[in-house]
Amino acid sequence: MNLKILLIQPPLNPHLIGVGSAYLTEPLALEIIAASVADHEVRILDMRTGDTLGAGFSGFCPDVVGITGNTADVYRMLAVLADVKKIDNSILTVAGGHHATMVPQDFNKAAVDVIVIGDGEVTFPELIRVYARKGDFSSVAGIMFRDDNGVFQATAPRQGCACLDTLPLPMRSLTAGCRNRYFRGSWRPLASIMTSRGCPFRCSFCALWKISGGRYMVRSPESVVGELETIAEDFIDFAEDNALHDVPRARKIAELISERGIKKTYKLYARSDTVVRHPSLIEQWKRVGMELVLIGMESFRDSELRGLNKANNVRNNEEAIRILHRNGVEIAAYFIIQPDYTEQDFDQLASYVASMNLTQPIFTVLTPLPGTDLYEQKFKELTTHNYELYDFVHPVLPTKLPLEKFYACLLQLYSACYSRPGSNNPAGSNEIFAKMQSKLMNAHAAGC
Repeated sequence: MNLKILLIQPPLNPHLIGVGSAYLTEPLALEIIAASVADHEVRILDMRTGDTLGAGFSGFCPDVVGITGNTADVYRMLAVLADVKKIDNSILTVAGGHHATMVPQDFNKAAVDVIVIGDGEVTFPELIRVYARKGDFSSVAGIMFRDDNGVFQATAPRQGCACLDTLPLPMRSLTAGCRNRYFRGSWRPLASIMTSRGCPFRCSFCALWKISGGRYMVRSPESVVGELETIAEDFIDFAEDNALHDVPRARKIAELISERGIKKTYKLYARSDTVVRHPSLIEQWKRVGMELVLIGMESFRDSELRGLNKANNVRNNEEAIRILHRNGVEIAAYFIIQPDYTEQDFDQLASYVASMNLTQPIFTVLTPLPGTDLYEQKFKELTTHNYELYDFVHPVLPTKLPLEKFYACLLQLYSACYSRPGSNNPAGSNEIFAKMQSKLMNAHAAGC
């Protein structure tokens, strides 16, 4: 039985800062999911770009609707599925993604029929096969489903994909009408690629390693470069946290890019200790088009890094900065703002960013995401359980400074760092910072 399947990226949480204005990446997870059920009639609806549910249903009556998202998207996901059920209650609704995997009970709602836990590219096509033949969902590992009595039942856990090379390439053709809307800063249009999953490290604020069961898995260099050859866009975002961790593999990918004459501009994530141990890898990737590296510096203090179980130190961060600068590679340096920061702490961080000549710093407020070790450690201290604010900008832990003062210091930090000569100053930055201040305060004033 051939099914009609609609896969949805929910609309943006209006309290988010940056997404949609500073960057917006393609719905890569949905494109891969779509490819896994390509024998059916599949469409992707990206509601972040302004398309409505009505547009997704126009001329298309799906049998199955799937949706994905992170913690800050939970309420939007549930609202969309509720609207789907109002249109046609017989449609099978499926929720998946990061939050659904870590906290599936949050999707135990009337509008949700099935929750996919873990790798959707493996579980979803099996679910669809069973549904098409009107089979028993209890045979599908890695899901929760509503039984005949309306009660959610969990099936056996699923190990996940054993070999990433076996996964289908993303069906980017399904987002053809939106591709010019995916960007990062001046990089437009921007394509994303996934070449590894999981993480070998155990940072307390991250659940990536938990989702993968502690494993770190990679695609072969030949698979990665083969996909790059199919991508039309000139700007490429490696959508993973450890693209360079497997150094021999990373070297081979760069080598194949060079051999095949692929001319693109790349953004990758890397740990500073990897950069320090392998400076020649940075030189090699710079030659094939790497222009931007995102590094989770997290702090300018070793004591804070130890508190986050980062397994790294400030010395490595600073040496990595020097290596990347020496090779002409821009750094997007991510720092975590602790809720107990004082005005002096904010000032010291601003001075540190200036001293290291970091032109694209990103400041995220310490956020204990559900499913992380940090969430378990800080649960009793949380000031809100409203997921709309779990966006790395709104504090969800008590701040030492009054909240309004905390926000003022955060915005002053951004303003100070992006007003320096040579900084990667976004156009209209003063207006952006003013809007940030308004959005931050309005979210709390509205009771979020």
